[in-house]
Formats: sequence, structure tokens, C-alpha cells
Amino acid sequence: MYQLHLFDTPNAMNTALATAITANLQDAINLRSKASLAVSGGPTPVELFQILSQAQIAWNQVYITLVDERWVDKHHEDSNERLIHTHLLQNKAKDAHFISLKTIAENPYDGVDEIQTRLQQSLPLPIDALVLGMGDDGHTASLFPHAENLYKGIDMQSDRLVIDMKPLTAPHDRISLTLPVILNSRHLYLQLNGKKQQQVLEQALAGKNINDMPIRAVLHQQKLPLQIYLAQ
Repeated sequence: MYQLHLFDTPNAMNTALATAITANLQDAINLRSKASLAVSGGPTPVELFQILSQAQIAWNQVYITLVDERWVDKHHEDSNERLIHTHLLQNKAKDAHFISLKTIAENPYDGVDEIQTRLQQSLPLPIDALVLGMGDDGHTASLFPHAENLYKGIDMQSDRLVIDMKPLTAPHDRISLTLPVILNSRHLYLQLNGKKQQQVLEQALAGKNINDMPIRAVLHQQKLPLQIYLAQ
């Protein structure tokens, strides 16, 4: 269950997506005096973060976390947390509350329970707006094709908020939000950029095997409308 929004340029896409997310957060603040946002890393959302950081909302009532994180130091160039601090938690958004998906544990398997507790205690749930990305291999969040722990991450009966993950197709061990948390969010977005990602999307829509392309678990579900923002 999805709706596809097409844009001629990345800037047009990011501006529209930022406007939608800002409205979601403002609605949540109006209703509950707090709002939650989960975002993905990588190069695609950088401009989105920069636009969002200028939004005129009460950022001190907004709680931000990541959809997934690589198990690296927060100053490492591959750290999503570093990306968030550099591009999103700036300007007006510097007053938002950030909830890290990283601990001092040596690996995500030893840190996952601490992060589960941290999110339960600090993150307003359900998440008001959640932005996914997608890899060329069809992964989303850190739910990777044929990973050993994938079945736990996509189990809709699970009460886990986060799961540890060892990708077969990417470097670094990971921590990831689980599919139940993703599909329980109030507003769900998939942000895509360029012809290559459009082709991967078409491939994912054409098949059913989730182990081959975990993004299919989001595309083919009937629980929550997925808003796909694609710059062609």
C-alpha cells in the first residue's frame, strides 16, 4: 500500500518531503505536546536534513532518532549519528532531543538490550514520522537480504524495537529498528533519488520474496500507507 510522488529535481523532492514531515511534527506537538522523528543515514537525506533544520516548529518538543546505525564510533565518517549532528541538529533544530542507537558495547549484539530500554524510556511512540531509504540490494533500514537475523527483524509478532544485524552485502555490523516499529509509525516515507533507485524500486515491486529484497516487506504491506518521494 503506497502512494508515489514524483519530482523533477532532488531539491523539489526534499522541499516537499520536509514540508510534509514538518506538518506531521507540528500536528503531534499540537495534540500531545511532543513529537518523534526517525530518519535514515547515507547521502540521500542530507539536503532534506538541511531544509528541515530551518523549520519553524518547537524543536525542543521533538525527539529524533535513527532508523539504523552502523556500529562505529560516533565520530567515524560512516556514522549516521555524525551525519545527523552535522546536517539536521543545526539552526532551529539544534534544540531537538537526539536519542542515539549506539552504546559503548563492543558490538551491537551486546548493546541491543540497552538501546531497547533507551528507546522505550525516551522516544515518544508510535513514531510520528519515519523516513526510510533503500539500498541498491533492496535493503531498508539495516534489514539486509539474507542476513542471519533478518527473520527476527521482520517478525511482526515481535515486541522488539531494535535488532542487531550483520549484513552480507555491506560493511560494519548494524543496529536497526524492526519492521513492527516501522509499520506502527503514524506517517511513513521512503525517500529515493535517481534512475538507479527507481529501477530498484520497480524490481522490488515486481517480486514478493522478502529475503531477496527486504524493502518488499514495506512496499507490499497493508497496515500503513507508504509515501514514496522519488526525484527522477
